[in-house]
Amino acid sequence: GSGVNVRVAHALGAKNHKNTVETIQTSLFLCTLIGLLIGTVCFFFSGGMLRLLNTKDDLIDQASLYLRIYALCMPAMGIYFGNGVLSARGETKRPLYYLAIAGVLNVLLNLFFVIVFHMAAAGVATATAIAQYVSAGLIMIHLIHRKDECHVSLKNIRFHRDAGVRVLMIGIPAGIQSAVFNIANLVIQSAINSLGTLVIAASSAAFNIEILVYYVFNSFSQACTTFVGQNYGAKQIRRCKKVLLLCVAEGLVTTAAAAILILSSGKFLLSLFNSDPQVIDIGYTRLVIIFSAYIFSLLYEIMSGYLRGFGISFVPALLTTIGVCGTRIAWVYAVFPNHRSFSSLMMVYPVSLSTTALLILIAVLVYHPARRYQNRTDRH
Repeated sequence: GSGVNVRVAHALGAKNHKNTVETIQTSLFLCTLIGLLIGTVCFFFSGGMLRLLNTKDDLIDQASLYLRIYALCMPAMGIYFGNGVLSARGETKRPLYYLAIAGVLNVLLNLFFVIVFHMAAAGVATATAIAQYVSAGLIMIHLIHRKDECHVSLKNIRFHRDAGVRVLMIGIPAGIQSAVFNIANLVIQSAINSLGTLVIAASSAAFNIEILVYYVFNSFSQACTTFVGQNYGAKQIRRCKKVLLLCVAEGLVTTAAAAILILSSGKFLLSLFNSDPQVIDIGYTRLVIIFSAYIFSLLYEIMSGYLRGFGISFVPALLTTIGVCGTRIAWVYAVFPNHRSFSSLMMVYPVSLSTTALLILIAVLVYHPARRYQNRTDRH
């Protein structure tokens, strides 16, 4: 998805119609194929993966069933690549409307499957899968009916080698960068699971709340990538640095506002998931620690998006592997065993995110892509 967004933004900025069309056709082919492959792996190996996380025996059956059903919507998540195409054009309202429709449908189907049919975890997963296909379908219908260079013709879908290589050069490192976060978080989740059911419930509830704030500042990272990519394609390099500074400033203000709002009502929100006072207190502890680390996460995400906008994707992926994955695994296996508490485990987030933000900042200063590409443009 990141590869699609960046390369389509480059092509649109350069007003290269052929490149745009070939990138979109190739991206649909690639993303759908990858969705099928990942879905197949998750479906057949769900039980084994969950056991690697030290999932409790009384949870494993429902968790495995949930993951297998969820795996069925992976192709739809691949098809939803069209969101990257629209974002590359600066069109973010339409994907928002489609996700809103799918989100409301998801909630209604959750209630229907769980309350009426008593399907428990299977009902929640089924509702999610249906909603994913609805959002993917809406995006595809829109792209099929477009009359500009972003039009998708299903009969013309094919793999264009050059376009595929360009997308994968951005997409694979960016995908690894995202996966590294999840791999490191799986290690942390395994440690959380060892602390008992109350901690598992509290952490899960807090995560579902904190993710709202994450999406707030992550949107500025995506915006930074898109607008830097467009301006890079159009050879308007001087605007790129301005985009970075604006995204950081606006991201800091909106993230701080969102975090304060969530924390002010945090215990009430946690009580919606679980009314146990211990669960609420543990969950609130997680919210406070995580939100204190989000300033580093915001800086890291936006600077990574800035580099990707120039087509620099491998470096942030490598530094993320070192800063996030390395730090978190070392913390879980070296620090946590000597201080077996939930608070000490959660401190891994500010430590790892501040380390990663520092590494990415050094990369931006060393590469200085705006100056480097501006000098090339001036010479030509």
